[in-house]
Amino acid sequence: MVTDDICIDQAKGASIYEKFDLHIRFSYIIMNINIDNSSTVPLVNQIVSGVRDLILGMKLQTGQRLPSVRQLAEQCGVSTLTVSNAYNKLVAEGLLEARRARGYFVTHNNTLNRTLITTATLVDRSVDSRWLLQSAYEDKAPIIKAGCGWLPESYLFVDAIKQALVSLGRKPPSSIFEYGNPYGYTPLRHSIQLMLAQRKIRTCDAGIILTHGASQALELSVRAFTHKQDTVLVDDPGYCNLNPALQGLDLNVVGVPRTFEGPDIERLEYLARLHQPRLFITNTILHNPTGTSCSPANAFHILNLAEKYNFLIVEDDIFSSLTTDITTNLAYLDQMRRVIQVGSFSKTIAPGVRVGFTASHPELAQVILRQKMASSLTTSGINEYVIHSIIKDGKYRHHLTRLKERLERMQASVGRALTNTGMRLYFRPPGGMFVWARFDREGINMQALAQSAAEEDILLAPGYLFRPNYEPSPWMRFNVAHCNNPYLFDFLKKYQDDHC
Repeated sequence: MVTDDICIDQAKGASIYEKFDLHIRFSYIIMNINIDNSSTVPLVNQIVSGVRDLILGMKLQTGQRLPSVRQLAEQCGVSTLTVSNAYNKLVAEGLLEARRARGYFVTHNNTLNRTLITTATLVDRSVDSRWLLQSAYEDKAPIIKAGCGWLPESYLFVDAIKQALVSLGRKPPSSIFEYGNPYGYTPLRHSIQLMLAQRKIRTCDAGIILTHGASQALELSVRAFTHKQDTVLVDDPGYCNLNPALQGLDLNVVGVPRTFEGPDIERLEYLARLHQPRLFITNTILHNPTGTSCSPANAFHILNLAEKYNFLIVEDDIFSSLTTDITTNLAYLDQMRRVIQVGSFSKTIAPGVRVGFTASHPELAQVILRQKMASSLTTSGINEYVIHSIIKDGKYRHHLTRLKERLERMQASVGRALTNTGMRLYFRPPGGMFVWARFDREGINMQALAQSAAEEDILLAPGYLFRPNYEPSPWMRFNVAHCNNPYLFDFLKKYQDDHC
């Protein structure tokens, strides 16, 4: 098998490194990377450090191919998204090179690179297609995180978390300190069932599975119902962290254009007929990144097409708690026949308490549960206990009300400020975190813009990062909760004056 591959590459005029890569394809599978799940160091950083040490220690040679995202995830016992983000960081550091359809390769391991690694800052980094996946998570992250995807600490329910942790400390030993139920902490699942019922979504205990945040919920849902080379439809633009995860699973990712009223229905039907997709992953309410929501007619058309072309819908519903409008919610309209709803508490309580969930028909949930047990057994009962303690307290509802009102005010304020700088809004969201905006002039280099902003300690989110294959886009995502600094708008206005 290896010999055949070498012959093929030689016929195409492969470089010496490419031939060498194929020759060692079975020797690079195992890398000695120690993962400590009890450490406070994020798993992504542990993998980055481990691979970096192997490269700088000359144990991985220039041109050598690393394990695939899937292989290293299995070796380390982590998700493919974790490994994908780690590899992207190493690409940004100049230690690895990503080659389309071939994988990741070592680029440098010389002494000069040691100096670059220890002194690298955000400004040293090239703004490429992996920019947003690492920049906002850096220890020396930008001061103005205008493009990030979460709320600042002042918006979070910090006091409630502290109270829940105090309560946990007083609690006698119980099942939450053990592996627990594979479905997740039962009282929290009951609370979620009640919350969904209040939105007229009928579920049962057997249809709710708790996960390590919404990212794991999305990944488990995809793994459960796809195989290699299956087609998955996604919003275009859409959730930026989803695309590398899907590509890591070797899926054919196809974008469905997003309109003011939701996915482009005509295009969705054309793509469904052409590709016979297994899944359509979409964000119906307060869409990330445009801030739009599906109209009722649009939502009905989506469900009709799912029935007609026999695909499942994974509804990324993590922002619905930030609005009172749930009439376009697919899970409500479908009542869990073809829809798998993904929810999370990270946006409204705190991103550090990683608790998400899937809600679906029990038969679908069984398939997802098998994936969960295969990859992680169970989730953190401690985190789930903390979230349940917060939700069952009546103060959570008041927190959500205040949060919605605050974001509504920020939407109005930031919308005005952006238009005053000469930018054009795609849509004026009534609430939520995001607004999608652009300069009027065509042809602006968005990478150069983001790099210039980084040099001023501002994190921007260029629109191409939200497209399935990083196609060009003149748009940018702004998180209104992080845009309350006049310096941001001064920078945008000056950049426009200088370049438009």
